[in-house]
Amino acid sequence: MFNNKNVLITGGTGSFGKAFCSHILKNYKPNKVVIFSRDELKQHEMRQEFSKEKYKCLRFLLGDVRDRYRLKMAFKDMDYVIHAAAQKHVEYAEYNPQECIKTNIEGATNVIYACIENNVKKVMALSTDKAANPLNLYGATKLVSDKLFIAANNISGKNSSIFSVVRYGNVLNSRGSVIPYFKKLTTEKSDFLPLTHKDMSRFIISIKEGVNFVIYSMKNMKGGEIFVPKIPSIKIIDLIKAINKNAKIKIIGLKPGEKLSEVLCPSDESFLTIEFKKHYLIMPTIETKVKKKLYFKNSNNEIGKLVKRGFEYNSAHEPKLSISQIEKLIKK
Repeated sequence: MFNNKNVLITGGTGSFGKAFCSHILKNYKPNKVVIFSRDELKQHEMRQEFSKEKYKCLRFLLGDVRDRYRLKMAFKDMDYVIHAAAQKHVEYAEYNPQECIKTNIEGATNVIYACIENNVKKVMALSTDKAANPLNLYGATKLVSDKLFIAANNISGKNSSIFSVVRYGNVLNSRGSVIPYFKKLTTEKSDFLPLTHKDMSRFIISIKEGVNFVIYSMKNMKGGEIFVPKIPSIKIIDLIKAINKNAKIKIIGLKPGEKLSEVLCPSDESFLTIEFKKHYLIMPTIETKVKKKLYFKNSNNEIGKLVKRGFEYNSAHEPKLSISQIEKLIKK
């Protein structure tokens, strides 16, 4: 899919961007892979990781998704854009809402118009479980972003650009995730490991699985749909026990904007949700250029079926991994 193509990743120095970049450089022969981000230090560190002699097609561009003019220049001649740039910290977004809106909503709008102006063929936006029935500002901004990318299929006109969304849960061992945090506290021999609530649950996915699912979704995208992988659910208290079975646990209460469980497919959209063997697909609520029946078939000729009305893919309702299963995941 990526052979002889030009690919750009916004927020490309993040956990996903680096893993995605590494995967396509090792498994395909792209013409050009462009890392677009605003942090020069992270770009410098990533340059050291990826040998210039080995990966001559790799390029680094400094820029911010808030800057539409810069995006328009960066997207020139791109075949595919993966939009991973976002302000993602739930609590910081609650206290700095304007900054979160500028990046996650205005930035999404800028990416869309820059893609249309440059005739980018496929655009995949990365979303989050927090965008489904959002409680916090971060989730609300990502819901708006999802809607913008879906609606973009109707403003591209005769342009060949198509836009879709991938939505999944918490990425294991990604920067800012709880596993490195709990491990750090354990190493430092902290008196306790903090837990917001004993019933808190989350969907989890490995970075490798996330990359593979995005590539699968890009191969299958028709425009306007949201792809949701079927992934495990865990209780955070079990995660703590898997990291340190002897840890003393202290309940500290929910943080601003934090949920007890996460939803990937809300019940309100069950009439639009198609189930496949390994994933769900949420059709757009609005009419697009794509006929609804086309969403029911994937590239493997698998025919999906609508879920039952009222179905909700919620981490609280799904079977949980055992502590030993979580231990194995962490070791991987």
